[in-house]
Amino acid sequence: SFLDHLYFCFEYAVHHYPEQSPLPALLHSILGAGTNTFPMGPEKIPALKALLSDSDWCQIEAFPSVLRLKYHGPMRRELWANIDQLHKLKSVRMHRVIDNEPIEMSGEDFFVALNYQLIHLIDFLPTANWSVHQNDTSFIIFRDLYDLLSKGGQLNAQVGYTPAEPGRRLEGEELPGFLAAMATRIPVGLAEKLASKSIARFSQKIGHSLDYTMTWQD
Repeated sequence: SFLDHLYFCFEYAVHHYPEQSPLPALLHSILGAGTNTFPMGPEKIPALKALLSDSDWCQIEAFPSVLRLKYHGPMRRELWANIDQLHKLKSVRMHRVIDNEPIEMSGEDFFVALNYQLIHLIDFLPTANWSVHQNDTSFIIFRDLYDLLSKGGQLNAQVGYTPAEPGRRLEGEELPGFLAAMATRIPVGLAEKLASKSIARFSQKIGHSLDYTMTWQD
């Protein structure tokens, strides 16, 4: 269930990201998700915010926005273009998913947010046969974000990831039909493009802007 997913993220953060509060991992979708599902209405934001520390609120309100930007693509490409100077990221401006209000977080908080995003993605990884399922969208984004944070010196959550061995041999698993088998062979670039278009459609339906601005130190 989705509650199992929330508990997973919370417990993973407790054990493997102890430098940060686990509450954002538990409440990461309360203000929205990748699809247009909202567990609470925007009128309850003041009551929720009053229950949280400033740092937890910063992460919780931004999580759905960072998630969508992560799948949309341009944000990751800009980060990769600045991989040697991620430590110079000063701030990020974006729009809150639930009501499109502008929000801003520091560069330091933003990389905390990306570590929470990485933990979130772990729960969507294939349970086996990684070489066959390497083109699953969540797996693609996980690998890219893991590499980005690792190479940029911003990986702070403990994630013991080892890439799969080359080869596409299916062991102990049967794919449910022709379409499922074909889905494993979609090129990475196409899978990312389809995910980007899907996110854009969801945001357009609710009037959410995927525009963002990164400010870098000189």
